[in-house]
Amino acid sequence: MNELGLEINEVTPWFAIGPQHGYTRVTVSAEHAGNWEGLLSDAVRRCYISDARLATAAAAANTTQGAIMAALLPDPGSVMSGDFGEIVGFLYLASRRAGTIGPKKWRLKQDRTKAAPHSDIVQFFLPQWPEPSSQDRLVCGEAKAKATAGTFAPIPAAIEGSQTDRTSRLSRTLVWLRDRSLLQDIGAVTVDQLNRFINATEFPACVREFHAIAVICSDLVETELANLVPDAIPNDCALAVISVPNLRATYTTVFEAVHGSVIAEPEVLP
Repeated sequence: MNELGLEINEVTPWFAIGPQHGYTRVTVSAEHAGNWEGLLSDAVRRCYISDARLATAAAAANTTQGAIMAALLPDPGSVMSGDFGEIVGFLYLASRRAGTIGPKKWRLKQDRTKAAPHSDIVQFFLPQWPEPSSQDRLVCGEAKAKATAGTFAPIPAAIEGSQTDRTSRLSRTLVWLRDRSLLQDIGAVTVDQLNRFINATEFPACVREFHAIAVICSDLVETELANLVPDAIPNDCALAVISVPNLRATYTTVFEAVHGSVIAEPEVLP
């Protein structure tokens, strides 16, 4: 999270955890969600592009940083909601364990109007790096968001996606991330760290975690939970249901703040 300009002791209190039978219920208070506009604008921007790359891209294109961000950020609607749910899920998982790192997949989008491909969230915990150890952890999360009423059921969708991650998608994602990292800035993750998990049999056995994360507007969460059968959650899937007040207004406000977080009118090269 340091790469995003956030400190773990700042982020952890955002997520009030209440273990339930078979899953974890996470509540974001109205106070914390109301502060995200100011606290997350820079962090969300850095999910899509680093500060250095933003400045370089604007100069190279002879344009403003705002124009670069407009070419990267999703439009209001389902993709913006989905991206925000993934970012919230990324922060929630990273806040559980100091020292967790992970690629910023949103930097690898080929189309800002579509979700990034492959597994939603990939994170590593490497406490003795550069020495691989049996304490290393590979964390994978599938995130689904629901900000408005409708038939979409984010909880079973997140669980189903997590099972796909476990059986096949995560392995493909790691190789894809390694390939893309040779050409693009994916964040504070190295090829050697990716290879530690891609070529897992060459190193000490690691812990693999698979998470299903449903980020739901607080007005809708009880309805979604009413259909949850905890005993049907696979044993290898850790389900977290994150309730966010006024989710649609919250993510819209945050992304508006992201647009406003760049230098207003940087010097344009002649």
